[in-house]
Amino acid sequence: MNKSILFQQVLIIGLGLIGSSLARAIRERGLAQRIVAIDNHLHYIEQGKKLHFIDCGHDKVDESSRNLIASSDLIILAVPVQAVQKVLSHLKPFLNPNSYITDVGSTKGSMVSAMQQVFGDAIPSGFVAAHPIAGAENSGVMAGKADLFVNHKVIITPLASSSTQAIEMISQLWQSVGAEVVFMDAEQHDKVLAYTSHLPHLMAFNLVEQLANRQDNLDIFRYAAGGFRDFSRIAASDAQMWHDIFFANKSALLQAVAEFEQQLQQFKAVIEQQDSHQLMGMLGHARAARQHFNHMLSKTPLMEKQTVSQQFIIQPHSKALTGTFTVAGDKSVSHRSIMFGAIAEGTTQVTGFLEGEDALATLQAFRDMGVSIEGPKNGEVTIHGVGMHGLKAPASALYMGNSGTSMRLLSGMLAAQQFDSVMTGDASLSKRPMERIAKPLRDMGAKIQTTGEKGTPPVSITGKQKLTGIHYDLPMASAQVKSGILLAGLWADGETSVTEPEPTRDHTERMLRAFGYDVKTEGNKISLKGGGKLTATNIQVPSDISSAAFFMVAAAISKNADITLEAVGINPTRTGVIEILKQMGADLTLENQRIAGGEPIADIRIKGSRTLKGIHIPEDQVPLAIDEFPVLFVAAACAEGQTVLTGAAELRVKESDRIQVMADGLQALDIDCTPTEDGMIINGKGKTGEWSPIFGGGEIQSHHDHRIAMSFSIAGIRASENIVIYGTETVATSFPTFTQIAQQAGLNLSVKEVG
Repeated sequence: MNKSILFQQVLIIGLGLIGSSLARAIRERGLAQRIVAIDNHLHYIEQGKKLHFIDCGHDKVDESSRNLIASSDLIILAVPVQAVQKVLSHLKPFLNPNSYITDVGSTKGSMVSAMQQVFGDAIPSGFVAAHPIAGAENSGVMAGKADLFVNHKVIITPLASSSTQAIEMISQLWQSVGAEVVFMDAEQHDKVLAYTSHLPHLMAFNLVEQLANRQDNLDIFRYAAGGFRDFSRIAASDAQMWHDIFFANKSALLQAVAEFEQQLQQFKAVIEQQDSHQLMGMLGHARAARQHFNHMLSKTPLMEKQTVSQQFIIQPHSKALTGTFTVAGDKSVSHRSIMFGAIAEGTTQVTGFLEGEDALATLQAFRDMGVSIEGPKNGEVTIHGVGMHGLKAPASALYMGNSGTSMRLLSGMLAAQQFDSVMTGDASLSKRPMERIAKPLRDMGAKIQTTGEKGTPPVSITGKQKLTGIHYDLPMASAQVKSGILLAGLWADGETSVTEPEPTRDHTERMLRAFGYDVKTEGNKISLKGGGKLTATNIQVPSDISSAAFFMVAAAISKNADITLEAVGINPTRTGVIEILKQMGADLTLENQRIAGGEPIADIRIKGSRTLKGIHIPEDQVPLAIDEFPVLFVAAACAEGQTVLTGAAELRVKESDRIQVMADGLQALDIDCTPTEDGMIINGKGKTGEWSPIFGGGEIQSHHDHRIAMSFSIAGIRASENIVIYGTETVATSFPTFTQIAQQAGLNLSVKEVG
């Protein structure tokens, strides 16, 4: 038997759009030896035979079609949902007990009910309900298409009685015709479809009916724009089918209609009152939510494997790197501007906001908690604060994407709220440790739960807990953990303090002071008292030194380079990369130093006039450059002599194990390096006065870590052959304009979309 054949004979009852499309798909892919059909439109049967997607058929389910039914090892019910029970009752006497049975109906509760009415407690174990999320406005046998299901989802809703073998065979059928199979119980299916399919169809029918009854209907339809045509297209769908669906899913649909009416009344009231602020908030939230959900779905959150969808290709460099550039806004400051603006009293204006996916995840989370936020648009964001006690329970889990900063800082804020919350993330974030923030928050009285033995996301937090301030000694330097504790302390009774083993970035302390909150810093101890308030202010987000670091290193290892990076944040808790490059001999100067939004900034000029020297990186600089080490490893490979890093174990629990991943990549490019438990030993290949290639060509796995991808892009400047970097789509999380600036600066970098 042909290996692709799943069934000897498939019987399709109903040759409308779905039934005839499925017959065509099965035929085209050779999934069945024979395809037969029953449809009360005899000309559908004749048409199917003429087009060769069925072998024979009949117009009734009765004694005359006994042989077709009994000899079929798969029976597909593709009839209107309200006809299913009648068809099943006629099928029952002739069924082969070994046959598989499935359906394609848009409601599953009615399907289960029909099976119970006909079979009682003896529902065949071969029955598995399914619903392909595919269709078109045209119906009938001639509307069928063999590729209708390709790249569409099919929801399978097994019953308790469904056998494992039956579930496997039905899943295999749908996968074989190009569909993506997902599983759901019948009740949840009907609720979800009421909102995503049945309500939109009802709205489309209603809108067209409303406009058709107007006297000026001809003008309305004649001058209707694309949005009306796109939305009303589905009102051309089969009326009988939707008649049956609306009745079959009556309860869930009416609930969806009631909620829609309530939301529509809110829009009506806001427009009547000409409440510009409220309307912009509602429109902005809807627009951002649409984009956010698309991103969530494309990133398949909480899956172990991610799909590589983009590559960087860097060709050997020949041009000098020159120019003046403004890199992406500081991600750490962007996160905090949203968080603090949201809980402040009044309206906060933010400029220079980083429109990368991590910062946008934070922005969306606060929109989901009821905060009205306008933008971002060209880096400008307006946040209408709700005060310390104004956040509202989100309707579902808060999705943090790839952002550990968002999850750890929000853990502190959410622990103090009056509602329960759950935070999820993408595949990378879902592997990162969250117990380091959960433990001290529990000491404050929070109820917080992480997942699995390693304490990873999702993070579940129980609301309405009374928090008490603590004095916490950080076991290892972490600005995220420090900040999460301090933010919980805003709502806690008494004083909360954190003592650091080494100084870490102090953006939280600086920005809280900018919002009028008293924060004390005494040496390595930071403290505040709960019960205060934040007052809205204006925040200018400086350019991100972590993003600037890639071009600082690029210029430092490139002959005749001369690059100026404008308005870069030089917060003293972030300037480790500057100090380390200077110790390595880089020609680097700070110009036009000034203060903006409470943060020190400067223009950084770097010239490629000297060969770098290997050094033992001082451990007191490690916390001040923790995010910049991947690209500093590239600088070390181009230096003369050995560079040694110790005290950087934190690198192993970032978006990837950055010590091991960088070592693997450097070794693949012919660099002698040794990863250690808390750092790296790199034997540089640079020679004084020489600018010859340092790296060989090769392929690099970024492990979906944006800093790994950008670091090896910079290595291409001193490579002898092409470097191909896989999984670079995550660069957008922190530096959306990286490729644009790299190309403008003179790096021979191209982007290839794959998959």
